[in-house]
Amino acid sequence: MSTTEKKENDPSAGEVIEVCGAREHNLKNFDIHIPKNKLVVITGISGSGKSSLAFDTIYAEGQRRYMESFGAYARQFIGDMERPDVDKISGLSPVISIEQKTTNRNPRSTVGTITEVYDFFRLLYARVAEAYSYNTGKLMVKFSEEEIVGNVYRKFKNKKITLLAPLVRGRKGHYRELFEDIRKKGYLKVRIDGEIKDLAARMQVDRYKIHDIEVVVDRMAVTQDLKVRLSQSIQRTLQVGKDLLFLLVEGEGKGKRPGPDERLVQYSKQLMCEDSGISYEEPSPNSFSFNSPYGACPTCKGLGAVYQISLDAIIPDAGKSINEGGIAPLGEERDAYVFRQVQQLAKKNRFSLDMPIRDLSQKWLNLVLYGNGTGPLDTSVEFGELPADGQLYASEYEGLVNQLKRWFSSGSSDSLRGWVEQYMELKTCETCLGARLKKESLWFRIDNKNIAELGELNLNKLMQWLDGLEDRLSARQQTIAKDLLKEIRERLQFLLDVGLTYLTLGRPSRSLSGGESQRIRLATQIGSRLQGITYILDEPSIGLHQRDNHQLIAALQNLRDIGNSVLVVEHDKDIMLAADHLIDIGPRAGAQGGYIVAQGDPEELLRLDTLTSSYLNGRLEIAVPKERRKGNGKVLELNGAKGNNLKSVNVKFPLGKFIVVTGVSGSGKSTLINDTLYPVLSKHAYGSRMTALEYKSVKGLEFIDKVIEIDQSPIGRTPRSNPATYCGFFTDIRTLFASVPESKIRGYAPGRFSFNVKSGRCDLCEGGGMRVIEMNFLPDVYVHCEKCNGKRYNRETLEIRYHGQSISDVLDMTVDEAVEFFQNVPFLYRKIKVLKEVGMGYITLGQSAVTLSGGEAQRVKLGTELSKKDTGRTFYILDEPTTGLHFEDIRHLLEVLNKLVDRGNTVLVIEHNLDVIKVADHIIDLGPEGGDDGGRILFEGLPEQLVLNKESYTGKFLASGLS
Repeated sequence: MSTTEKKENDPSAGEVIEVCGAREHNLKNFDIHIPKNKLVVITGISGSGKSSLAFDTIYAEGQRRYMESFGAYARQFIGDMERPDVDKISGLSPVISIEQKTTNRNPRSTVGTITEVYDFFRLLYARVAEAYSYNTGKLMVKFSEEEIVGNVYRKFKNKKITLLAPLVRGRKGHYRELFEDIRKKGYLKVRIDGEIKDLAARMQVDRYKIHDIEVVVDRMAVTQDLKVRLSQSIQRTLQVGKDLLFLLVEGEGKGKRPGPDERLVQYSKQLMCEDSGISYEEPSPNSFSFNSPYGACPTCKGLGAVYQISLDAIIPDAGKSINEGGIAPLGEERDAYVFRQVQQLAKKNRFSLDMPIRDLSQKWLNLVLYGNGTGPLDTSVEFGELPADGQLYASEYEGLVNQLKRWFSSGSSDSLRGWVEQYMELKTCETCLGARLKKESLWFRIDNKNIAELGELNLNKLMQWLDGLEDRLSARQQTIAKDLLKEIRERLQFLLDVGLTYLTLGRPSRSLSGGESQRIRLATQIGSRLQGITYILDEPSIGLHQRDNHQLIAALQNLRDIGNSVLVVEHDKDIMLAADHLIDIGPRAGAQGGYIVAQGDPEELLRLDTLTSSYLNGRLEIAVPKERRKGNGKVLELNGAKGNNLKSVNVKFPLGKFIVVTGVSGSGKSTLINDTLYPVLSKHAYGSRMTALEYKSVKGLEFIDKVIEIDQSPIGRTPRSNPATYCGFFTDIRTLFASVPESKIRGYAPGRFSFNVKSGRCDLCEGGGMRVIEMNFLPDVYVHCEKCNGKRYNRETLEIRYHGQSISDVLDMTVDEAVEFFQNVPFLYRKIKVLKEVGMGYITLGQSAVTLSGGEAQRVKLGTELSKKDTGRTFYILDEPTTGLHFEDIRHLLEVLNKLVDRGNTVLVIEHNLDVIKVADHIIDLGPEGGDDGGRILFEGLPEQLVLNKESYTGKFLASGLS
């Protein structure tokens, strides 16, 4: 094992990050010098210790030093961060980590908000956009006081006018206090709903009707000698009416409403429509924010979608009666308060609850679902003993749908809301049609586009729209927009430079892959132009097609060139070879890893005989199969898929084969498979209520009886979740410990060995082993519990030993160690061994779920599914399973997936990795580009035939892998 030794008095000593005695996790007490202001790639087999060096040692120490820079007062609220297990780190500059796991799950978070580009667009629209009337579509106008006076004098000279200041517009109420207030101010008349009346004491209107109320400020003739009075009256009216005035031009009509010659004219110092009289408030940046009440659509509150009650979910089977559970939320007949209300309702309206729902009249069904509306029912329910006076509790039956809505909107618990949610569906808001903003905000336009339309453009199309925009603006607009447009273009260019051309500003951030969110943060950091920073990235190439790799490499080099150190944990061949310095950690995973196998220039490493070098220089490779599988002859066919950017595609999936779906980033792979095919299969196999994106038809469902999607979402969101609990074998381990003689003597049941049960767990950390320290503006920090030292259990529980090991010792074992330890316990051995087969031998059984990467979480799920019995007619869907995998790990993964296919199942993988693509039995290639220029099926067939397709980028890169 080679390490670099620091020479004394080395002049370049200040140009390196020096790490001495790194022992975190499996690191073997090594010293290493990492050159500063260089692009350094750390690679090695999965579990060898790459993240332990980059994140758990270098980044953790940088974060700890930052916390120590706070004053003692601030630190008492933060607590002490644990020092990494290392002797010394010198030469460390401020550290920023860009990891995979930090995507915001908030539905209000979008690509535009996390990159701050949308904030600049909001400011641009508030200052530059032109307002149009949503009634007439005409350009809105805005008057100053002088312009209003001049306009009135010019238009209505020698006519009688009444100046009205609007106080109430379209609202209910009696307004007694308002009338009293304006009477005290000396006004004599008001106009109520079009009729002018004298103000009187205790005056009020019908509180349950909608009213328009204006105060009469002045009545006068428009003549030359009264021009000064006109100016003063208009000024006063605008003051009372808050920049709005109505002008009643009097004619011959004597009725309550304006006669044939009377008309009402509206003037506003705000934006207004001359034809219809509607006015808009002066726009501010908040007017275009869907996260602000000033800009958000009032119906969906800025989410673009609303939950609606689904009658299909409430009545899944109309052939059943209400008593048989035909209405799902009610369930079958039982002695419950709501059911008694329904029984009383049926009795009163004379219909039977034993009739099939389809035979009930619409009126009767509406009574059950929406309430009767005829007053309280005698739904007598006794609470304890009946009082002496025979008093019964009665309440009005509101209807099941209204009840569900009320529980959902004001539910006191998440579990109640979750229960109601299963009877609801998420639909696009009908008010804003998914645009998220209120109606007025959507009628502000620049170059005939509103801000929501810009949010739906692919970033490359948005950049094209911005090109030459100044030529389409007025001179005043150009002056205001100049600096804003420069800032927007710069930030957009950074996003385009990291290969994100196909995203839109309106794309929800929770729908982004780990790689996409990481590249967005990378673009944001490049845009910040910070210098002297150490950036640490965790596999930024995830989800990126080979075609776009050079853009990512250029972005990383750009970050380096402006004066930063860039450390990248990566398995991608192109990025490794583009590095200034390559560090290979190994030689194996877990306890057999943690050594520096090699380091230096990539060219030097190519000449060495390490596992990584052998795959880089071609001595080792994943072999192309001699013969491709023929499948079982059956086909699943999906026709007319139109979701997102798909162009009404028809695609066939031959069953009994290893299928790979590929294509450039944003070409529509996830839309086709995860958002269209999987919901269809899930509905067929399990009756799932998932909603598929638009498609025409599907054939061949009868050939599939089970579908399993294995994605990269976390296996748990708290430190309590771990591989042992997720895979289900922790229950077997607890049962095993409960069967130990000492346990039986003490009367310990399996529950004693659960860290979620009070009796056996540590009472301070409540079985978490870690305590969370909230950092407010930084990610939460987890520190070991000081009482149990991370062991989770109390002393009595830890005294129980199985073959010399406590329950905590077992949770601290790696999968490799556990396979050996439980070799003589067949039911446990079989389940744990599967985790080893999917390349997860290096993780511990009790490793916190929050520390697993997306790829690791996916392989834990894969191991869990493999431990179950398959039917031979199972359809597996995996989304980029090679994430975080070394070449050697990919070889192991392919062996596992091939075993599944050999047992008659179908395995479909969405993948960019050429080693996976070249071993496929069937390839589906989408493209040719990302976003709007993608969404077509370019090719279906064998890898050898894909190489001949001139339109496919994948084919061009695959040619070298197959040769």
